[in-house]
This record gives sequence, C-alpha cells and structure tokens, in this order.
Amino acid sequence: MIPAKFDYARPSTVDEAVQALADGGEDAKVLAGGQSFIPVLRLRLAAPSTVVDIGNIAELKQVSDEGDKIKVGAMVTHAEVLDNDLIEQYIPLMKLITETVADRQVRHRGTMGGALAHADPAGDLGAGALALEAEFEIAGPDGRRTVAAADFFDDYLTTAIGEGEVLVSISYPKYDGWKSHYEKFNRMAQAWATVGSAVAVRMDGDTIAEARVALTNMGTTPIRARGVEEALVGASGEDAIAKAAERAAEGTSPTDDLSAKADYREHLAKVLTKRAVSKAISGDADAGNK
Repeated sequence: MIPAKFDYARPSTVDEAVQALADGGEDAKVLAGGQSFIPVLRLRLAAPSTVVDIGNIAELKQVSDEGDKIKVGAMVTHAEVLDNDLIEQYIPLMKLITETVADRQVRHRGTMGGALAHADPAGDLGAGALALEAEFEIAGPDGRRTVAAADFFDDYLTTAIGEGEVLVSISYPKYDGWKSHYEKFNRMAQAWATVGSAVAVRMDGDTIAEARVALTNMGTTPIRARGVEEALVGASGEDAIAKAAERAAEGTSPTDDLSAKADYREHLAKVLTKRAVSKAISGDADAGNK
C-alpha cells in the first residue's frame, strides 16, 4: 500500500527537530531508522501530518566516553554498535544483544534509539537497557531531561517520550570487568523473541558478587528479575544458579499468543536465565545447555 499524504521535515539539529514536531502538531511523528515505522505507514496504521526525519542530526550518531558512562546517540545503528570498541569494552551486553537483532539488512538501517523508543515488548534491546540501568536523554519544548530505564518503559509500545519530544541518547554505566550474556528463544531465525534473558554479573573469585537480570517479552514492558538478582548474590556453582533462576517468572505477566502460552513463557524464562548466567560466567557459548 501507499502511505497517506504527509509533510516531510529533515532537521540538522535536535532543536530544529523539536521545533518541526511543534510545527507539525499532535499528529507529527519522528522517523529514525524506519524499520518499524515505515511498514506502519505503508499499511496506513498511522497517518501523521508531518514526518520528522532525524537521520541528518550529527549529535545523534555519536558514541562517546563520558567518564563513568558510555553515551550512545539515538541514531547509532545496530551495525555501528557491533563495530564500536567502547561498547565492546564497557557495555558488552548490548553488543551481545544487538548481534541477535533481526538480520544484516535490518541492523544496517535500524537504530538503537529507534528500537528502544518503539518499545515492543518482544524487542531485545529493552531488557539490556533495563538490566544495565541505562539513562535516556530526551529533548522537548521545555529543554532536555534524563529518565532512568526503570521509568522509561511505560506500557505496550509506550515510553516516557512525550508529545513533541525526541530521544537524544542512551547512557550506560561502564561495566568493565563484568561478565554478561543474552539468551533468547525464537521460533525461527530473525524472528522476535518469544522470551529473552539479559544477564550481567560481577564475580568475586568463583562467587557472584553482583547481578543484573532483565527479561524480554514477559510482560508489556521489559522486566527486571529482582528475585533472581537477589538469589544470585553469593551464589557459586550450577546448583545455586539453577535455584536462583527458578525465580525468573516472579512478578511477570506473560501473555498467551500464537508464539507461546503464558506458562510456557514462564518455563522459558527460568531455562534461559540459567543458561545466560552460566554462559556469562564461563564465557562458553555451549555452557548451560545441559
């Protein structure tokens, strides 16, 4: 199908983008990588008055070392995430997650900010941002503000980005020295995650000193697995990890759909979390599968 008629703006700064959204009114929409938005336009599930293309804003395309954090511009593509040395060194979990996103074509066009702003509960990146306690910089008519990942995801396809606002960047605390892994189950290659588990752990010898765990597609937003984190601290050995992972479904609200029933998703959350923790600790892609 052909999209409904709309005006088009291509600003070169964040301030210009905010102004273009204001000029376009309440029906103006932001275009980032377009991997989700363009199909919606073509199906006429959205009919914006104005499309504000933020692909020409240099500020949104940078990855920078901010001292204790790594700042990733909203328009940094998945492919650029995979090639970035700062991300690989300090937030390797986001690289591991990004490797599982769709296919090369999508990773070449799709952006980190676009995927996070879209907030599909089956999207992979949200769990990583939540587990790593990222912060989101948002620009709007009243200036810029920072929102913690715990407050960013509001509901299904809904975030803290308000009308007339633009996601500028995502900042991640440095996790140098931590071990991490992302494990997901999907029914076919390149499909959305049925369930995923993002894990980062800091070790003290053979014992887990700190843990961060978040789940994909176990509710209308990414969910922090606090029970698992609590149980993992001080844990050592596969039996202790397996026991901690049994708490993965606590506080979740998975849905029944064509991909899986809710009880199967709860089972997957436990299995995938155990695998992710085991693989993170060992660094072995085959660990935890037995």
